Amino acid sequence: MGLLSELGYPTVAELESAARTLAARRPGLCALRSIGCSRAGRPLRLLSVGHARHAVLVVAGAHANEPTGGSTVLALAERVVRERALRSGVSWHFVLCADPDGASLHTTALPRTLLDYHLGFFRPAGPEQPEWSPSVLPPDRLPPETHALMGVLDELRPYLQVTLHGTDLGGSWVQLTKDVPGLAEPFAKSAAELGIPVERGASDAAGWPVSGPGVFVMPRPGGLAAYPSMPDDARHSTWYHAHRYGGLTAVVEVPMWASDLVDDTAPHPAPAAALRHLARRLLTDAGRVEGVLAEALPRLPGPEGPLLRAARWALALVPGLARDWRDGPPPDLSTAYVGSVDAFGRRLPLRAAAMLLRVLRETDDPGAPLLEDLVAEWCESFSDRFRARWVPVGDQVEHQVRTVLAAASCARGGAGT
Repeated sequence: MGLLSELGYPTVAELESAARTLAARRPGLCALRSIGCSRAGRPLRLLSVGHARHAVLVVAGAHANEPTGGSTVLALAERVVRERALRSGVSWHFVLCADPDGASLHTTALPRTLLDYHLGFFRPAGPEQPEWSPSVLPPDRLPPETHALMGVLDELRPYLQVTLHGTDLGGSWVQLTKDVPGLAEPFAKSAAELGIPVERGASDAAGWPVSGPGVFVMPRPGGLAAYPSMPDDARHSTWYHAHRYGGLTAVVEVPMWASDLVDDTAPHPAPAAALRHLARRLLTDAGRVEGVLAEALPRLPGPEGPLLRAARWALALVPGLARDWRDGPPPDLSTAYVGSVDAFGRRLPLRAAAMLLRVLRETDDPGAPLLEDLVAEWCESFSDRFRARWVPVGDQVEHQVRTVLAAASCARGGAGT
């Protein structure tokens, strides 16, 4: 990880350059190749280390706004090359960036504050996200990035796929498509050593079985979704593609800013009232952004670009999500879970506002100043509410590296290797 992580999150070009250097240094062990192209024609690169039949596939950059994974795959590849024991009976394969088009639009290399991060923010609409598109699109309309991911899964048939994700503010957690016994202990140990809180009530995993603190096992396909209104059901994503070959997927989440409020397992004193309040705030905040958008739309030149599509996608999720929070059954919810919903409710309108602001600034639209004030106000409130503290990039990367290695070791016994 070295120099690149100290300077910030590497660009796709820097990732490819580092991978090319590694492959040239160890040509008998490493190979770098293209597995497809993005919608805009950018190559999707796979770095492979070793030749064993039993494979681990690690995917970085599936979400453009979650940049830690790029540094992590470089650190992992270097370590696997350096440590022969990690290659004993296992080959390692690294997708350097699953969405290079999205990465080109998320423009903050090393944000100093949440405001810095959001001023360059981009996260595509659901149908344009490589891992999520199968949950919202028919098979004949999937983007080429999704076909590339499924193609490499079909080729390698990994016993473990790890996809590297992150959160702007919160804690670390792991989502598994099947349980991996033994993973929770090294995951928690790594987080504790690095001072990264464990997210004990991640709203992404509402109602899922818990394998250990911060380690959640996804329900089987066909079960009830935590939030019925959300169109992008993880159980229909590329994460489950590995199951057809007896494999599984681990999703490793790490925060850029940590909050020590996310691991409070004490019962919340009034969860139903809290969720109703958060639902009302979500509708109010989204309404403020929608008001700016409605006024600006007649002034905006066409056609609609990825930033505007993404902002509108985020806003379209709000009514259903607010209904889920308001009407869903809140039995005994933890303080950590309600806090996670609070954070989610802040993110959605903030992200929409940030992406719409970039659109309006490009055309000097008169609606831009109002959004500038909203984005700044919401970033400050978010940071203050959760007592945000920066997690050094090196610690973000080290935690993901340790968790990936632990998952590969723990899952290997269940793969018959």
